[in-house]
Amino acid sequence: MTSDKNKNFSLIISSMPDDPGCYMFSDESGVIIYVGKAKNLKKRVSSYFNKNQDNNPKTRIMVRKIRNIRYLVVKSEEEAFLLENSLIKEHKPRYNILLKDDKTYPWIVIKNEPFPRIFLTRKKIDDQSHYYGPFPNVVNVKYLLALLTNLYPVRICKYNLTKENIDKGKFKVCLQYHIKKCLGPCAGLQTETDYNRNIAIIEEIVKGNHYEVCKYLYKQMIDFSKNLLFEEAEIIKERYNMVKNYSSKSIIVSPTLNNIDVFSFEDNNQSAYVNYLHIYKGSIIHGYTIEYKKCLDESRETILAMGIVELRARFKSRSPQIIVPFYPDITMQGIEFIVPKIGDKKKLLELSEKNVQQYKIDQLKQAEKLSPEQRYVHVLKTMQNDLHLKELPVWIECFDNSNIQGTSPVSACVVFKKARPSKKDYRHYNIKTVTGPDDFSSMYETVFRRYRRLMEEEEKFPQLIVIDGGKGQLHAATDALNDLGLYGQIAIIGIAKRLEEIYLPSDPIPLYLDKNSESLKLIQRLRDEAHRFGITFHRNKRSKKQIESELDAIKGIGPVIKETLLKKYKSLKRIKEANKEEIVDLIGKRKAELLFKNLNMENYEQPVTATDNS
Repeated sequence: MTSDKNKNFSLIISSMPDDPGCYMFSDESGVIIYVGKAKNLKKRVSSYFNKNQDNNPKTRIMVRKIRNIRYLVVKSEEEAFLLENSLIKEHKPRYNILLKDDKTYPWIVIKNEPFPRIFLTRKKIDDQSHYYGPFPNVVNVKYLLALLTNLYPVRICKYNLTKENIDKGKFKVCLQYHIKKCLGPCAGLQTETDYNRNIAIIEEIVKGNHYEVCKYLYKQMIDFSKNLLFEEAEIIKERYNMVKNYSSKSIIVSPTLNNIDVFSFEDNNQSAYVNYLHIYKGSIIHGYTIEYKKCLDESRETILAMGIVELRARFKSRSPQIIVPFYPDITMQGIEFIVPKIGDKKKLLELSEKNVQQYKIDQLKQAEKLSPEQRYVHVLKTMQNDLHLKELPVWIECFDNSNIQGTSPVSACVVFKKARPSKKDYRHYNIKTVTGPDDFSSMYETVFRRYRRLMEEEEKFPQLIVIDGGKGQLHAATDALNDLGLYGQIAIIGIAKRLEEIYLPSDPIPLYLDKNSESLKLIQRLRDEAHRFGITFHRNKRSKKQIESELDAIKGIGPVIKETLLKKYKSLKRIKEANKEEIVDLIGKRKAELLFKNLNMENYEQPVTATDNS
């Protein structure tokens, strides 16, 4: 079977020309599984069956499924790109890079009808109407339509305004006429010639010919003023200023840059994005971004070339200059490709790149909204790769110590699951076996107690432990794991505060992650949360200890009285500031005098009497 198939392919390839064209691979069911283009058909197709060809795994699988080869010859490489594009759209082959174009962009349409209407639409119909766009932002379209209808009132009704219907008086003016948003063509109050003259000016504005429109309006304004028609001149002046203002907002570079296409490129492992801007006299007339789904590890030069051919055909562009970030894998007759380094053309490229990057971010955000788990999986996979972890770190624990000159030493353990804090799993520890400021021994005790407890309760272990500290703290933590027989079963790292370097147990040289990397940001979040949780616990413990020590020193103030005071006043400072009569009512005269005397509260020696409520 394989031998017969190879003989058949050899026969087909041997008869193929050395001309540019497109080839189609079919499977045993006759379904086209791949469409390709080539400068030289014979060389390109034969490369798939060359034993020395280093095809990637997906390509090798595709080649094994090929049962028939067909091809079409064209005149040029550009025509091959266009033909390939149309064949892919028609057959949607499994192994081709696929254009994802499910987003419906808004268009401005001027209908093909008597007294044409102008409005926003998302459906482009082959009805001989004039469509302008698509526009990347519906807000911009609505703003432009508002400008146009303020400049020249147009009808919004759907009446069939033929000459016969108007002459018969079938229609009456509506509210739009009375609020001066329409000049009443339905009732014969505006001629079709006058209406179409306004539509022609509107079309020029939509096309971006602002300069020509301003020039025409200025001439009209001067003519009216010369003939002393000042009211008409004032109306034209308002229109002139509106177009001028819109034009100044639209121009992004020098108006001398005219009829230029700009393309930029972004990609990730799954998709590639190509942004297109068309520049007319310094203004953006078209802006559009398309997404391709990768299939066979296509090069960025090939994908950019496909995007250029697709978008220029879609927008019927005939621009002789194309600005690109790098040279695409295509030669187009009469077209100059420019990779700018400085100047206005570089600014245009940077603007296109900003748009394609934003589109990529928007697509990722939309995907995350549809699949909330996608975001955390992406972050954790990045961390797994950066730290060379065996498992995806879905469950991470971070430890931090807190003490001031060795007093009230405590430790904190915070838990992140799926890259989010799991506060119900947080734990804090009073250090029991360490005296004085010994950070390493405190870390050993905390880690040992934490995982001995999990072992005793037969609980699962985290995939990653993060230690807030450098080599010393990390070494103490690994000793604790080693003594428990867990070293090697749980990944562990340390993060030092000075340069945010990451320490691994088996590597004396620290790892420096990119400051903007998602892995480092997540580790920093863990460290900061452990520090916050530990400091809060330590502060509360010190405050409680201070209160307890002063109250415990007072003979005659027992645990019940102490609890009563703390329950009401919360702190020693508030007890000292409290109303003395209130304290007497709370704990009695004798206990109150003891409290006032020992806490050096003012006027304690004066006799205190209970409040007389009689």
